Amino acid sequence: MSADFETRMRGPDAYKLAHETLDVMERHAVWPTPLNFEIWSHFVADPNGELALELRRLILSGEPMTEVMSEELAAAYLPKARLNDQIRDAGDQLSKELAAVSTAIREAQKSTETYGQTLASAGKGLTDAKDTTQIKAMVDSLSTATRRVQKENKSLEKRLAESTSEVQRLREHLEQVRRDATTDGLTNLANRKAFDDELARACADAEESGTLLTLAVLDIDHFKNFNDTWGHQTGDQVIRYVASVIGRMGCTPRFSARYGGEEFAMIFPGEDAAIVEQCLEEIREEVASRMLKRRSTNEDLGTITISSGLATRREGESGACVMDRADAALYASKRGGRNRVTNGEIVAVAA
Repeated sequence: MSADFETRMRGPDAYKLAHETLDVMERHAVWPTPLNFEIWSHFVADPNGELALELRRLILSGEPMTEVMSEELAAAYLPKARLNDQIRDAGDQLSKELAAVSTAIREAQKSTETYGQTLASAGKGLTDAKDTTQIKAMVDSLSTATRRVQKENKSLEKRLAESTSEVQRLREHLEQVRRDATTDGLTNLANRKAFDDELARACADAEESGTLLTLAVLDIDHFKNFNDTWGHQTGDQVIRYVASVIGRMGCTPRFSARYGGEEFAMIFPGEDAAIVEQCLEEIREEVASRMLKRRSTNEDLGTITISSGLATRREGESGACVMDRADAALYASKRGGRNRVTNGEIVAVAA
């Protein structure tokens, strides 16, 4: 549901979907708050999804759409809400685990202090002892205290080992949650947020080290017509195919992302415009070389093409500025007939 929803909300029919959502909300007397709009836009975009079915059940039951109900629906069905719940739950577990470890350490400290006092008392007692009976009693007392401390230390070691294992599990879980939060559900490439963060980091690194950084933007040609002709599910199939080609060519240290809808972006740390242009040409040729078929019916879909533009970061330039120039190069590819790569640096020199 989420991947198709994200595609439609950034696709050619996004405004139509928004108007339909507001109409449906008005018919059911639902206030157009941001949370309600997100819930009901899922209802409109994915009428057969779990959230839509639950909303229909609530409508038929005559239950009023309260804020509490909206929050419960969001927590149960919206990906972002579920993600926040996972982060909160993991954080709560980690806090409990750390509290338990702190308690165990405090108890061990008290035990050690008591043992220290026992040793000090025994030392004084041995000095003052007048016969073997007193000495034997002190030795027995020390042996008992030593065994108790050893037992408590073993218990603490076991607790710390268990805690280390649990913290490692929570760390891995949070890492998975982080990956989910920065990954596009349809393509498994990085999402827009992850790209923006990585671009800012890459620009800062390039500024500090004085190295090159080139940025590329790629877009599927005539995707709206393709979507209108074959439907969104087939459109998703095309997006996944293009993403797979970009992903293979954009391995580390390169960074590839689905920027939104049918648009992609790539970061090339340390690579100049000529190398990046060659890479984009290889992507363009591979995408255009394949005859696509519709999975459900095996119908021929023909071929698709992509246009792209690139720009190399200049000293002191922000990521947003590089992105603007790469976008301008992409538009030049579109104006030039599509299915081509435009090097923004060459266009700038020509201008």
